[in-house]
Parts: sequence; C-alpha cells; structure tokens
Amino acid sequence: MDLSRRDLLKVVGSTGLAMATLGFDAKKVKAATADFKLKGAKEYTSICTFCSCGCSMLCHVKDGKLINLEGDPDSIINEGALCSKGVSMSVIPNSDQRVKTPLYRAPGSDKWQPISWEQAISKVAGKIKQTRDKHWVDAEVIDGKEYKANRTDAIAFMGGAQNPNEECYLMSKMMRLIGTDYVEHQARL
Repeated sequence: MDLSRRDLLKVVGSTGLAMATLGFDAKKVKAATADFKLKGAKEYTSICTFCSCGCSMLCHVKDGKLINLEGDPDSIINEGALCSKGVSMSVIPNSDQRVKTPLYRAPGSDKWQPISWEQAISKVAGKIKQTRDKHWVDAEVIDGKEYKANRTDAIAFMGGAQNPNEECYLMSKMMRLIGTDYVEHQARL
C-alpha cells in the first residue's frame, strides 16, 4: 500500500472523527492518564531558580523523587508556562551528583567531609559573630563631632533571584540586625 502524506492525514483525521462520534472524549482520556500517573504523589509549589523572573512551578513528589514538573496555572508571572530552562529543572533534584548534606573543608585540607546541619549552622554563625565583633564600629567622628554608628563594614549580603519578596524582606531585616548596610540583590546586578 503506497500512502502519500496527504492520504495519511485524511485517514488519521477521519479515524479521529469516527472515534469522537463513538463517545471517546480525548480530554477525559488525557485527564485519566494524568490522574493515574500522579496517584499517591504529593504536590508542592516552588519557584524556578534559573533567572529572576520568579516563575512558579507545580512539583509532584512520590517516594522521595520528583516525578512531574509543570508550570503553575495560578501564577500571575508565568500563567502555567515554563521556558526550556524551567522545564529542565526536573533533572536537578533527581541527580545522583546533587549534594544533600553540608560539606566542610578544613584549613589546609584538600578533601571535603560531610558534616551535620547543626555543625554547619554553628560554624557559619560563629564566623559571622567573630567577624562582626572584630570589625564593629561603635562611633564615627565627622568634622570633629562624634556620631553613634553601631555597624560593621566587614559583612555584606547578596540575595538571589529564587528568593520571593517575603524571604528578601526577612534577610534584609536580619542583615540590619547584624549591623551591616551592604545588602544587594543578584537580579539588580
């Protein structure tokens, strides 16, 4: 049987029309397969981390693995669509090369060793406190007059594009409490 491209499209189209008249509803079939695929999966919302647009994503996780990723139709930013970078986000959480615990490299060492989250947080907090105390400015003299300063110039903070407004607000407040005015955001640079 020698079928041209036009004849093939006619056969496929007429078969589809015939199935539709027999009661097959393609939308219902597609919805049923999606329900089957996602049965037992937990749904989470997340934000794409590739650029500063803040596109919202729906993530479906089953047995600790990301099994489905799609744009969030309720998002006012991306309205359910994702770019090619956003769609490829699904490989990141399931990668065997993904670091899942904090790593520490001791001074002079050439090897990274896993440590607990408590140890990592304690080390970072200790370094921040040590740096803040060492470089603390109580007062500043300008034109012979002393002004209260209460700041450190040795600490700066850089936010990221994946941080929503609420996180940026909290981080800004935290940096002000530490005593630094150097707060910047990656999306502005």
